[in-house]
Amino acid sequence: MKPKELRAFCLGFNAAVEEFPFGPETSVFKVLGKMFALSALDGEPLTVNLKCEPELAVQLRAEHAAIVPGWHMNKRHWNTVTVGELPDRMVRELIEDSYDLVVAGLPKAERLRLDRA
Repeated sequence: MKPKELRAFCLGFNAAVEEFPFGPETSVFKVLGKMFALSALDGEPLTVNLKCEPELAVQLRAEHAAIVPGWHMNKRHWNTVTVGELPDRMVRELIEDSYDLVVAGLPKAERLRLDRA
C-alpha cells in the first residue's frame, strides 16, 4: 500500500476527514472529531497508528513484528503498523477496525447521524 492509497482508503469512510493538528507532516484521520488513524505519509518506512481493542492489540504485536505499541499514543489502545511489511488486505482490515472502534464509542445520536449519511 502506497501513501496515496492509504490516504484514499482512510478518507473513504463515512464522514472521515484529514486534519493536521500536529503539523503538516502528520495526517490525522478523524470521524466526527475523533482520531482513528495517524500517519506521516512521507515517512520511510510508511507507518500508521491505529486504535485497537487492548487484548487484540497485544495479540497482534505478538504475532507480527510489523505491529508495535502505538508511537506517542496510549500503548494500551493504539498500535503502530509498518504498512509495507503486512499484506494490504490486513492493513485495510486494521484501519477499518480502528474506524469502527471509534464510531462505536461515539454518542448514539452521532452514530445514527452517520448511518443516515
